[in-house]
Amino acid sequence: MAQGLTCCFTGHRPEKLGFQRGGAAETALKNRITGAVLRLIQERGVRHFISGMALGVDTYAAQSVLKLKELFPEITLECAVPCRGQESRWSKEDKAVYTDILSRADTVTVLQDRYTPFCMQLRDAYMVDRADLVLAVWDGTPTGGTAYTVKCAEKRKKEIIVIPMEEKEKGESEKLKVKS
Repeated sequence: MAQGLTCCFTGHRPEKLGFQRGGAAETALKNRITGAVLRLIQERGVRHFISGMALGVDTYAAQSVLKLKELFPEITLECAVPCRGQESRWSKEDKAVYTDILSRADTVTVLQDRYTPFCMQLRDAYMVDRADLVLAVWDGTPTGGTAYTVKCAEKRKKEIIVIPMEEKEKGESEKLKVKS
């Protein structure tokens, strides 16, 4: 693993994000995630990133890391897969994106051989335990997987950086909200 800090990602799935897939709002969010990852590399010395590989923010963030790896070959991407077959019920297009990310990742960690009711939470705890900070795209909803991961990070006293789900006024999206 590369020297430097480690960051894991958490965030909502596409249906919770509330925008059309492939549309301008999705592209804008992907660009904000890439910008945040770039700042973490340049300003904070983050070198290792962990994605839980769920649809939505997890895959967007993994794609951002892979894109930035072209400019910063020293950064690494770990895919923390909760269970084998995670993608089995996904669309053909989503499976293709998932397979591409896994094939280009530096490390793929499969945490369980098969699905169990708590495999996603185990994956989230795995990521938070290994990270110095958590980058979250979160609307503040107190329930669900993203909230669970944020609460897990808070309990472990990890730094949490929240990217708003949608752009606010011009320039505001550049300001990351930091929870400590």
